[in-house]
Amino acid sequence: MKIAQIAPLYESVPPKLYGGTEQVVADLCDALVAAGQEVTLFASAESRTRARLVAVRDQALRLDPKASRTSDLAAHLNMMWEAKARAQEFDILHFHTNLVHFSFFAQEAQKTVTTLHGQLGLKDLAPLYRRCPSFGLVSISDNQRAPLPNAHWLATVHHGIPPEQYTFYEQPGAGYLAFLGRLSAEKQPHIAIQVARRAGIPLKIAAKKPAADASYFETAVKPLLSSSLVEYIGEIGHEAKSEFLGNARALLFPINWPEPFGLVMIEAMACGTPVIAWKCGSVPEVIEDGVTGFIVTSEEEALNAITHLPELDRSRIRARFEERFSAAAMANDYLEVYSRLLAAPLTDPAPNSG
Repeated sequence: MKIAQIAPLYESVPPKLYGGTEQVVADLCDALVAAGQEVTLFASAESRTRARLVAVRDQALRLDPKASRTSDLAAHLNMMWEAKARAQEFDILHFHTNLVHFSFFAQEAQKTVTTLHGQLGLKDLAPLYRRCPSFGLVSISDNQRAPLPNAHWLATVHHGIPPEQYTFYEQPGAGYLAFLGRLSAEKQPHIAIQVARRAGIPLKIAAKKPAADASYFETAVKPLLSSSLVEYIGEIGHEAKSEFLGNARALLFPINWPEPFGLVMIEAMACGTPVIAWKCGSVPEVIEDGVTGFIVTSEEEALNAITHLPELDRSRIRARFEERFSAAAMANDYLEVYSRLLAAPLTDPAPNSG
């Protein structure tokens, strides 16, 4: 099968630092190639992939030294023009760029797959998807699709990552709690800090500071960083994640928004590290309460969960990750979607396969 994967241009594929969507695209491309498929990746020039790379920009947008003088819309439109010019080369065009491609690929809609990686409860999305019913969509959790129940859903495909790229830690080496992600209000790192301080356990924070969340950081997070129990180490790349997560007693995931998936949860599981996650969004689909971590609704429940961490089997956590969230499993799920679409491209939307 000849498959085009069209990635966002905000980060390289895989990302050098933070970038969940781009990491997923990287792992999907490599797993599809390993499965014998002919894959072409449209992405920035510094991307690294087992697929054939079509470099549509010299570098990713976020780390571009001239980022303040770039147009992310123009960059993505240029990529759409390039993909459109080569559309007939592919059996499947798989987009990870939200909806920017819709106006370009109306004639090829029946052979497109669009994975939606973000939140869907935004005001203007529902009318747009009603206008474009021929584009088949994939959700990354069942919860994600709740705001658009009548959209053209082909399947839910959970994210997967390569097990061999994550080191299993039978015991936490340093005994701290970990927070990995973004320093944003929806991720609530201030709650992670408060839980760690109340528990009297060190917390290490590896996180991106988005400019859009500067006010939240200054008012809610920065005043708490002076605690001797808290260490902020900034963004980390993929190569540092195993050591960071594997040495932790647990990953704290105190979200308060409808998280579409939460890649960091399965990254922790890959290292054998349990996750203490707040019951929002995709969390109940990813975490098995009492097996791979604990699902909580408050700081008090999180503190109680910390006392029960020794009851969890880190080998079992790794095993459940391999069974449910490997890159190969993700690729196989997408291949099923592609095959079904090509076999009957004009039929009604297929039922959720997640």
